[in-house]
Amino acid sequence: MLAGLGISALCAIGALIALVGVIAMALPGRPQPWPEHLMQRAAWLTGAAAASVYSLGFFLVLASEQEFNNGADSVPAPACRDGFDAETVRHLVHHRSSYLPLRFDCVRDDGTTYSSDPSYVWMNWTSASLALSAALLIIGSGYATELRARKDRR
Repeated sequence: MLAGLGISALCAIGALIALVGVIAMALPGRPQPWPEHLMQRAAWLTGAAAASVYSLGFFLVLASEQEFNNGADSVPAPACRDGFDAETVRHLVHHRSSYLPLRFDCVRDDGTTYSSDPSYVWMNWTSASLALSAALLIIGSGYATELRARKDRR
């Protein structure tokens, strides 16, 4: 779990460094052509932020998976028991975990499921939207570079 927090923190530090690069584009002496550089730096920022959020969720799922069947009082998974009422815990049969999308679902004996942690929803949406934004910024940067090259050829 400590390694997961370290990786997430490392990605967050990378996002902060990229943010400084984006902010530096507002200062005099910025590199030219500045729109392409701004999009590339913003792509690094959103990509690092997406990696930070996803790695945090990844290691949360991994930690929940490792707690299962690991010593006394570990079945059903502690993530499915902690914070839930006794009636819900009594009917647990097993769990399902997934790393893409992030989730750790607890399965009851009647087949219904519930999420062990509602924060996986925002982690999935945030990392997906940031990754999509990074991809669009990379595509936009390439398009702007191509457009500038065509304009210079004329």
